[in-house]
Amino acid sequence: MMKLFDQNRHIVQRLGFIAITLMALVTVLPIIGTVAFILVKGGSAISLEFLSGFPHDGMRAGGILPAIIGTLYLTLGTALFSVPLGIAAAIYLSEYARDNQLTRLIRLAIINLAGIPSVVYGLFGLGLFVLFLKFGTSILAASLTLSIMTLPVIISTSEEALRAVPQAFRTVSISLGATRWQTISRIILKEALPGILTGIILGLERAAGETAPILFTGAAFFLPQLPHSPFDATMALPYHLFVISTQVPEMPIQIQYGTALVLLVFVLTMNVIATVIRSRARAKRQW
Repeated sequence: MMKLFDQNRHIVQRLGFIAITLMALVTVLPIIGTVAFILVKGGSAISLEFLSGFPHDGMRAGGILPAIIGTLYLTLGTALFSVPLGIAAAIYLSEYARDNQLTRLIRLAIINLAGIPSVVYGLFGLGLFVLFLKFGTSILAASLTLSIMTLPVIISTSEEALRAVPQAFRTVSISLGATRWQTISRIILKEALPGILTGIILGLERAAGETAPILFTGAAFFLPQLPHSPFDATMALPYHLFVISTQVPEMPIQIQYGTALVLLVFVLTMNVIATVIRSRARAKRQW
């Protein structure tokens, strides 16, 4: 009887393992296939001229340097505004705020903001930053709009990372005479760094690949030169990809896929850098 029960349990475990493996393959294989397809289609377009030149001939030839630089500016601008504010808000909610009706309402609002379509953020940025504050169609307006869009992700993930740090770290630090802020800045933030980095990268990757928010606030169809100040408009890879795919007739297909490949590599590079930093931080973690 026991032998039959063990055999049945073994069969169930094997079936469960096979089912999980199949679900993983169903999830991963389309992603790998998409990346491989873009690599094959766009690899022939990658060259020094393509990466370092300006588009010409109605954007049917030349390079995408202004779009690459513009995407880098927008990503850095988004990080400049959203990362400090997002981490500060997470510290307040996790370490200082009391668990009452107000804080629960704030957390609910943050979760709801994370689900708002990006085009709504674009219209909000158009009304507030471009028209009301008179920043115009600029890198500054687009970066602020993308910052508001990424804040919910950064706040939520950073708060969860801070809450995951064992309470014993706080108790021991305060019992040794450290203030609450010293405990947070020197111990809690250090231990929560891997989770915080995950939230930051998730937010910035979304910002780097968005088209709708920058369409209203900072992206230009074509610029003959690179932007010189935060108040200049800029080209950007996601919007440039949208333009050459839908607005430019007789556009060579390899340039479209080449642009998509560069955007993909840009996002993956951010992910790799964050993964390396996160792995080193986890190796030094004390729990």
